[in-house]
Amino acid sequence: MADFMIRFLLCNMIVIGMTGLLFILRLLLKNCLSPRLQYNLWLILLGLLAVPFIPLRPLSFSRIFLWLKNLSFSPSFPATGIVKTYSDGVAADRGFINDLALSVDAKTSSAAGLVLFGIWILGILVMMILTVRSALYLRMLKKSALPLQNPDVYNLYGQCLKEAGIRKPIPVYSTAFLKSPVMTGLFDPCVFLPISLISDCTGSELRYILLHELQHYKYKDAFANLFMNLAGIFYWFNPVIRPALKEMRGDRELACDASVLKLLKEEEYADYGNTLISFAEKLSPLPFTSGLGESRKQIKRRIINIASYERPTSLKKLKSRTAFTLVLILLLGLSPALSTYGAQKDLYFGKDFSGNITYVDLSSYFGEYEGSFVLYDLENDAFSIYDMEHAALRVSPDSTYKIYDALFGLEEGIITPGDSFIPWNGETYPFEAWNSDQTLESAMRSSVNWYFQALDERLTNSLVYRYIHKIGYGNENIRGGFPSYWMESSLKISPIEQVELLIKLQNNGFGFSPENIRAVKDSICIASLEAGKLYGKTGTGRVDEKDVNGWFIGYIETADNTWFFAANIGSHKDANGSNAAGITLSVLSDMGIWKDKQSLPVHD
Repeated sequence: MADFMIRFLLCNMIVIGMTGLLFILRLLLKNCLSPRLQYNLWLILLGLLAVPFIPLRPLSFSRIFLWLKNLSFSPSFPATGIVKTYSDGVAADRGFINDLALSVDAKTSSAAGLVLFGIWILGILVMMILTVRSALYLRMLKKSALPLQNPDVYNLYGQCLKEAGIRKPIPVYSTAFLKSPVMTGLFDPCVFLPISLISDCTGSELRYILLHELQHYKYKDAFANLFMNLAGIFYWFNPVIRPALKEMRGDRELACDASVLKLLKEEEYADYGNTLISFAEKLSPLPFTSGLGESRKQIKRRIINIASYERPTSLKKLKSRTAFTLVLILLLGLSPALSTYGAQKDLYFGKDFSGNITYVDLSSYFGEYEGSFVLYDLENDAFSIYDMEHAALRVSPDSTYKIYDALFGLEEGIITPGDSFIPWNGETYPFEAWNSDQTLESAMRSSVNWYFQALDERLTNSLVYRYIHKIGYGNENIRGGFPSYWMESSLKISPIEQVELLIKLQNNGFGFSPENIRAVKDSICIASLEAGKLYGKTGTGRVDEKDVNGWFIGYIETADNTWFFAANIGSHKDANGSNAAGITLSVLSDMGIWKDKQSLPVHD
């Protein structure tokens, strides 16, 4: 809940910008948009306000096309046996790189989020009380109202139903508790007419009033009223929502006026406007109703629109629809920014997926883990992906980041291929392998945090960011700060990006020193056999002593091909690099790419 509140507040900043944009577009296009389409723009905004509460990410056209194009065949690779899990190290007894990780504490900022969440809920409760009070008043109104008894008015009402093209028999009641007529009811709509209005108005005035109320039913304004009230409740603290809803109600009345004018003769326009003037002081007090009454300012605006009303020509209709469509596309294009899912889970679908993509079913390997597997076949320029959504999901890289941290240190000369020694600082760590002097090879093998943190200290914040930006590492966010920005903190990367970076590392697409690239490759070489070489690095995200994020990334070189892979698993426990490596090796073995049952020495 705390995380949701933080994301929701960020979404509200976007809502403010989008609402401001909508105000500007309405002003610029006021001569192009018809009153009805101008009101419909607000309906789009209401829909967008619901997006932060929907745990789905809107699909882009490119993703839909990509999936339809490549989803014709999704092979599965049945596991040949139980997927192996490894403790403490990734098959450390067979020479694999150890997967050692320290636990980090959950973010303390959640307390502030909980406080904000509590304030938000309190505000919602207050707004709901006010709304319920109005709903109770409406219920009392329905109970006290009587079916319309005046036969002349009742006959006129029947004529208005026919004139508006409404076949459903909508009940009409008279009441002494209202000053202006209202239409209310979602599924059982009805019209309430004040007794004073029935006795004081002429037949033509009553006709205009009834036609106006029936337009609210025809265009289902009761549902819009419901969503407007919900928006007012859940966005009670947003400074632009209340003015926006006020403008929306005003545009709704303008749209109804235009709909009524289409039914009237031109010589009746002035009489309709005069009827509005007579109700300038009669306001509808209920949030679940649509009524003729409004403020003096709004009445003035409506009179001006009535006075300038002209029946739309075909050309004007075309311009109006074109303008509306363009604004619709623009606003819908901004909707992913409002998504709670998008805010919570940063997604990356690849810069250049020009190769063939096959979606494979590896669920039998992953079991209860959430996660993904990405494999790139260089020779055939082909991707095999398990769970595209998770393959695009950016999460903390944890110790897999050390590959590139080491490369940065080498590029800056802090360590060199021939001399990567850094003395132990004397601090006692929970892993014996960490409590000694280290070289790049030993630090990478035992995933020694303090070694790479020492590199960061000498690199400085600005250089680290410069290098991360240069190679395009994930979200490029190191605001989590030294020394742990890569450990379940701000820096995040997706499995797809991991594979893309490994390809660049293999081909030195970074433009770094070839000797430094070679040194990093040597440090992550897990096995060298006649059949080929296996390079890889594990990573484990451990939060509050629980393994919640596991990585195994790397590549396999053979005489005639190279395969790049990245596997990520997530769970509330036991999601670590060791288990990610076990899953990966089982998959690669069953695919016939790498037989992990062989003896795998680390070096040549």
